[in-house]
Amino acid sequence: MDKNKLKGSSFNRQNEVLNFLKSDLPEVFSEGKIDCKKLKQTLGEDVDDSNERYGLSWNGKSNCFRVIQEQTTATLKPAKDESVDFDKTQNLFIEGDNLEVLKVLQRSYYGKVKMIYIDPPYNTGGDFIYNDNFRKTKNEEMTDSGELDGNGDLTRIDGLSLNRKDSNGHFHSDWLNMMYPRLFLARNLLRQDGVIFVSIDDNEVKNLRMIMDEIFGEENFVASITIKGNPRGRDYGGVARMHDYLLVYAKSEETEINNLFDENKTFPYKDERGEFEIRELRNRNIAFNSENRPNLYYPFYVNPNKQLDNGFFEISLDRKDGWIEVNPKESQGYKTVWRWGKDKSRNNLNKEIAGKAMQDGGYQIIEKYREKTQMARSVWDDKLVNTEKGTLLVKELFGKKVFPFPKPVEMIQRIVEMGTNKDDKSIILDFFAGSGTTANAVMKQNEKDGGNRKWVCVQLPELCDEESEAYKAGYKSIAEIGKERIRRVGRKIEKESKSKVDLGCKVLKLEKSNFKIWHGKFENTENLLNAMAEFVDNVQKGSKEENILFELILKSGLDLNVSVEEKEFSGEKYYSLDGGKLIVYLGKKITKELSEEIQEAKPEKFICLDGCFQNNDQLKTNVSLQMEQEKIDFKVI
Repeated sequence: MDKNKLKGSSFNRQNEVLNFLKSDLPEVFSEGKIDCKKLKQTLGEDVDDSNERYGLSWNGKSNCFRVIQEQTTATLKPAKDESVDFDKTQNLFIEGDNLEVLKVLQRSYYGKVKMIYIDPPYNTGGDFIYNDNFRKTKNEEMTDSGELDGNGDLTRIDGLSLNRKDSNGHFHSDWLNMMYPRLFLARNLLRQDGVIFVSIDDNEVKNLRMIMDEIFGEENFVASITIKGNPRGRDYGGVARMHDYLLVYAKSEETEINNLFDENKTFPYKDERGEFEIRELRNRNIAFNSENRPNLYYPFYVNPNKQLDNGFFEISLDRKDGWIEVNPKESQGYKTVWRWGKDKSRNNLNKEIAGKAMQDGGYQIIEKYREKTQMARSVWDDKLVNTEKGTLLVKELFGKKVFPFPKPVEMIQRIVEMGTNKDDKSIILDFFAGSGTTANAVMKQNEKDGGNRKWVCVQLPELCDEESEAYKAGYKSIAEIGKERIRRVGRKIEKESKSKVDLGCKVLKLEKSNFKIWHGKFENTENLLNAMAEFVDNVQKGSKEENILFELILKSGLDLNVSVEEKEFSGEKYYSLDGGKLIVYLGKKITKELSEEIQEAKPEKFICLDGCFQNNDQLKTNVSLQMEQEKIDFKVI
């Protein structure tokens, strides 16, 4: 019955890659392992096995891949009392270590996130970083952090340790070891047209560029934006530093960066439809050419004897006597293409596109561009990105300064506008959520343009300093500040605006699995027998049914906002999820009649607890065979 066991661990991309290679390249395997020599022979010149090559190496890099590949059995527990509009909202605030959370989200959100923004620790020499090596001995922890209480234990219980330049020989390495696995797992969650933005300063920008190039591909680098967040500057050794950086990487060539709305923009032309500027219809990016976009390579024909308004010339897609043929120009040896397909061009001839005479006697095809937008610039030095704006907003919301140097909401709104479209229900992820600025910005941007974007924020319950304003105000952790900010922002928008955007927040907390984990290591037969007896009921004592259901949603790969309908049959309760595609039964005894009821509902998948068969192997076998006959994926846990 092993085939019916639901996997209780997180999704592992490595297994998927191995299965793909076994299916498509079986010749590179020897005794179940990849034979590197055979792989090189198969791939030929595309393999570089020389010892010297361009790249970034550091102490612990090889261990990063072990960390990435380690699966987790953790789950997310709903916290309805801390949420806002729990049953209706699509927004998620997840409290817990972001490395574990990113692993937990792999099944449900793989390839679904449109945009990621993070503002990680900058490694300035006095900030905290995540300590991911949970197998360290006490002495090793003492050596690494140097921060102990009277009993010789770490004073931090939130998984963080100070990364000081003057006391750590692996200062940069420790930061890279923290960032690399998280960025690697985050890339898995991005859609093919997704984009990631990362804030950083001078301390690690060079190293961040290197690992981003490695994880996302150097060819997918979009920009390094300089942001003047402090016009007065801070003294860093004789030079007042005014700026930080924002690194932007695309997931693939499908990614498009949106232009930004500019309410002050003016236009040089006007017709009966309104004001406009002109843009060349040709796509200047040679990555799009007649070889890979043949449907976008076709001729226009310009009538040199008939001018339209504003001095433009009549055009057609049909060849006519005396009309001049115009094709996209060649660039760097490539035949470039138009930005519009032929059908769209035909529907807009001489309305939104026309011919324009050039000084060399030729013609080009232009688009009348009417949007009040402009391409984002690589330097942001306006008042909206001033760090002081973020600080003042949080102080206004809470009545005191409960969080140091939060990013300005307007700056994150700008990033959201660049990275998402208002109409496609984009998911935006921030796994260094801090005070919740990203959630705040998404709600404000949805209010502004009527968008339907959703956000997922992840924050460790990082302890607030006991001398801080936040702690004195009753906030023991950064996560508590973030949740409260989101609640206050939602109430403020609801009071001040008539917009019907999603202002809710579904709070979930990272917890150990609701199911007992079989470790398989026992000192003697007695210990083994005791463990087997304990596993007759594999549900952890005290686990709530709602928490078990959420864990099964996660481990089935469903969205955490999936619809859940509670149903009843002969006094037994079961759950119908995602419009009936998944049925879950969490009762203690399943009957033949209940099984038939579920089969008649024809779900794609049915999950129940292994214990509900009460050691009736015949019933379990019959249910399995009947489900298989009805093409229902049957799993037990």
